[in-house]
Amino acid sequence: MAEAVLIDLFGLKLNSQKNCHQTLLKTLNAVQYHHAAKAKFLCIMCCSNISYERDGEQDNCELETSNGLSALLEEFEIVSCPSMAASLYTIKQKIDERNLSSIKVIVPRNRKTLMKAFIDQLFTDVYNFEFEDLQVTLRGGLFKQSIEINIITAQELRGIQNEIETFLRSLPALRGELTIITSSLIPDIFIHGFTTRTGGISYIPTLSSFNLFSSSKRRDPKVVVQENLRRLANAAGFNVEKFYRIKTHHSNDIWIMGRKEPDSYDGITTNQRGVTIAALGADCIPIVFADPVKKACGVAHAGWKGTLLGVAMATVNAMIAEYGCSLEDIVVVLGPSVGPCCFTLPRESAEAFHNLHPACVQLFDSPNPYIDIRKATRILLERGGILPQNIQDQNQDLNLCTSCHPDKFFSHVRDGLNFGTQIGFISIKE
Repeated sequence: MAEAVLIDLFGLKLNSQKNCHQTLLKTLNAVQYHHAAKAKFLCIMCCSNISYERDGEQDNCELETSNGLSALLEEFEIVSCPSMAASLYTIKQKIDERNLSSIKVIVPRNRKTLMKAFIDQLFTDVYNFEFEDLQVTLRGGLFKQSIEINIITAQELRGIQNEIETFLRSLPALRGELTIITSSLIPDIFIHGFTTRTGGISYIPTLSSFNLFSSSKRRDPKVVVQENLRRLANAAGFNVEKFYRIKTHHSNDIWIMGRKEPDSYDGITTNQRGVTIAALGADCIPIVFADPVKKACGVAHAGWKGTLLGVAMATVNAMIAEYGCSLEDIVVVLGPSVGPCCFTLPRESAEAFHNLHPACVQLFDSPNPYIDIRKATRILLERGGILPQNIQDQNQDLNLCTSCHPDKFFSHVRDGLNFGTQIGFISIKE
């Protein structure tokens, strides 16, 4: 049974004949009869150039209130915006506020393909959609159609994407201004930084607002993440069209850019100018590497597994092997991550950190000792030959625990499965 029901009247012009309103009344009655008991959200979507008067105030859909329509319409929320993108985004917000995922869409048959194209862009696999035909008489009946779209061509799809992108660009930043944390260790020939959670458009509480990763398990669609990324690129000064994220597998595999891209990897290195590479983080450490002598850089994603597997030194070694970098020239900056105050592992997993160095573990004799993955990463880097003064992990906001600072950072430990993601990024200026 659907948790939400959406009736699509967008782009349809109601005529004023009596039988039209009787037919609409029948449709709304049917929806209410079949869904009102179970559905938590009943919605009518219509265009914003018509209006509906309710309780003396003007709403945005003109539906004459004769023949029982007025009382029935009180059961429905009416959403009306200038564009399909704005209307569906507003409806998505209302669905997300109620934490719903099963949605029935009642849509004229000739608009179903168009509706699905918009939904594919604005929703993820978290949502389950069911479609039902809204009976429409094209001539002399309930509705007069203004546009018919039965097949979405590549050009039309690009038009839909443009409409969505234009709308998203118009949205204000949430939770404050976009903030980028930088390190004085990285010289000006590089563009680099670590993001926080402020200044984006993601509105879901655990993803708000500068979430930079979309997946089938989260409610943030790719178009929202891409708009956040576009804003980051404008602020930092890199080319968003040449941006590459790691494909996390919690391992020590490294993609040397220019070679065949693996299916998954937790590090990237490059010496290509103008290309921006990024490591994800939400408790795991996003690490940035730079060699100003050989003009090469890298990023790595270090969770507890990747830390023990040596992903940080694997990235360093790739830079040495591929670009002729020297250990003494490479600088390494550890981005914000979970601290030993909040991160625990079962004792059998913690033992590997204790063997690395006892200082990496607190309360080792407890069932779930506290782990310092930052200290472990520094120890492994120093043992690998990186100069201690070329490792930055404590200055500015870099050493703040992501779990302890919900105002600044996303955290898997704190927020659970629907967590947001920040990144560490670097590129060589063109």
